[in-house]
Amino acid sequence: MMMQFQPLGTRRLYRQIAEQIRDLLASGQYPLGARLPPERDMAAQLKVSRTSVREAIIALELAGLVEVRIGSGIYVSRVPGAGQPLFEAGDGGPGPFELLKARRIVEGEVAAEAAESIDDAALTELEHTIDAMEGMTPGSPEDDDRDRRFHVGIAEATHNGALVQTVRHYWDMRRGPMWRKLERHFQSPALRAAVIADHREILRALRERSPAAARKAMHRHIRRVEREFAQNVGPGNEPGEATPVPVQPTS
Repeated sequence: MMMQFQPLGTRRLYRQIAEQIRDLLASGQYPLGARLPPERDMAAQLKVSRTSVREAIIALELAGLVEVRIGSGIYVSRVPGAGQPLFEAGDGGPGPFELLKARRIVEGEVAAEAAESIDDAALTELEHTIDAMEGMTPGSPEDDDRDRRFHVGIAEATHNGALVQTVRHYWDMRRGPMWRKLERHFQSPALRAAVIADHREILRALRERSPAAARKAMHRHIRRVEREFAQNVGPGNEPGEATPVPVQPTS
C-alpha cells in the first residue's frame, strides 16, 4: 500500500514536508539506496513551491536520511524510525528561501536609501571590500566576512541604525546549517564570478546616486542566488526516473 502525503497545516511548509517524507521512508516505500522522485513532482503533488521541497530535502540531508547528488538525484542514505525527530526543540527559524526573499525585499530598499545618502569614503570602502573578495577562496570564512561587510556597509551608509541591525541579523541567520549545506551544493566558480560582478553593479548604481538603479541591482543580485540554489538536482528529471508518490491536494 502506497503512503499518501497529507494536507499541509499552518506550520512552516518545509518542516511539514520533511516530516512526511521521513514517514514515507520509515514505511519502507523507498528502501536504502533508492532514488526519490524529482523535487518538482513532489511540489506539484503537494501544491507547494519547489523551493519548499528543496528546503525539506536539505533538512532531511542534515538529519542523515537522504543524500543529494548533484547531477544525479536524491537518494535514501538511512531508513529512519517512525517519528524520528528532525528538528531541535524550539527550532522555528525560517528556511533559506524565506530568508533570501526577506533579504531581497529589505536590502533592495536599503540600497535605494543608501544611494541618496552614501558618501565618497563609504563608496571607497565598498570598492576595497569587493577587491578583497576577488582574491579569496569562495566559501571561506574570510570570503563570507567580506561578503557580509559589503551588504552591512550599504546599510551603514543609510545612517539608520534599525536598518543596520536588520541587515546584520539577516546575515547572522544566513550562517545556519541549512544555508551552509545549500552553499556547498551549489556554490561554483561561475556563481562566484557573477556575485562579484553583481556587487560591482550595485556599487556603480550607488556611485550614480540612483535609488532606482541601486534597488534593481540588489534585487537582481539576490534573485540570482535564489535561482542558483533552486536549480535541478538531477540530470533533467525526465518522467520515469523515479516512482511518483500519490498525494492528496492541500486543503
